[in-house]
Amino acid sequence: MNDIRLTQLSHGGGCGCKIAPAMLADILKTMPQAALFPNLLVGTETADDAAVYRLNDEQALIATTDFFMPIVDDPFDFGRIAATNAISDIYAMGGTPILALAIVGMPINTLPIESIQKILEGGASVCAAAGIPIAGGHSIDSPEPIYGLVALGLVHPDKVKRNSSAQAGDVLILGKPLGVGILGSAMKKGLLDADGYQQLIHTTTQLNKVGTELSSLTEVHALTDVTGFGLLGHLLEVCRGAQLSARIEASRLPLLPAAIGFAQQEIGPGAINRNLVSCGGDVMFDTQVPDWQRRMMADAQTSGGLLAAVAPESVDAVLALFQQSGFDAACVIGRLEAGLPRIHVGV
Repeated sequence: MNDIRLTQLSHGGGCGCKIAPAMLADILKTMPQAALFPNLLVGTETADDAAVYRLNDEQALIATTDFFMPIVDDPFDFGRIAATNAISDIYAMGGTPILALAIVGMPINTLPIESIQKILEGGASVCAAAGIPIAGGHSIDSPEPIYGLVALGLVHPDKVKRNSSAQAGDVLILGKPLGVGILGSAMKKGLLDADGYQQLIHTTTQLNKVGTELSSLTEVHALTDVTGFGLLGHLLEVCRGAQLSARIEASRLPLLPAAIGFAQQEIGPGAINRNLVSCGGDVMFDTQVPDWQRRMMADAQTSGGLLAAVAPESVDAVLALFQQSGFDAACVIGRLEAGLPRIHVGV
């Protein structure tokens, strides 16, 4: 089992496998809108984290799916990361997860059964930590290893946290540090030491449970999680959905310490450049913002942190809630204001 490196069996890893935002928009532009379904509270219109369907006056069902190829070589850790990432979309809508279904694609003739079992065990351990069962799933024989979940959750219809409901004047709070994709690339190149690997595993396996608590705070106007499109891509979705402009201070961004040196060496997933190209002219950098910080903001995050748009008077309370939930890196990174849906990045 130890002779096979999972990351060598796939052409990409983690949320860096996602199709670039601009290409995805082209692919989906002919999809019909779901306006004929009045109980569908959240669909594809604003590229939100999950679908939300009203069941009754007290309950809405959250449904999402997420899967990808390995970002690490340890099978158990791969399973944990993939499951944590999938369940995060439930928390990003302000919901409580209730069950999951496994999505499994494995190269049966290449990967030992013991490795596949470890991947599934890793996913099951995270679901247990989230308090939900893996109630079924589907598996196929595929040329590259793929694992993820369909995750279902519940939320009160009035407490859904969309990515499009931010307001001018809101303060932006990011819950986890950036740099996951960069550390994954460094690991694949054999450059990541034990401390860096622990930083990678700690952040990618930390469940965003605080999202459930944030759903009860009316001062939290919008919520999303930062994954494959990077901070810039997912913040642009917030800006476009709310028709607002964002201002980010690069010096305030929480970063994984081990990722900084690699970013300065231009080590990172190909998704960084794809994400920057997709942002195009909608992201404007001050000339003093160095290239490595720009790359960190476009880095494809796997199982990244929650990004909250919060009324200014409630920032301290929301930060305290993040801290109490174990998100020590959570901090204010910028604000939203009236204007065209763009991002201005200063030092």
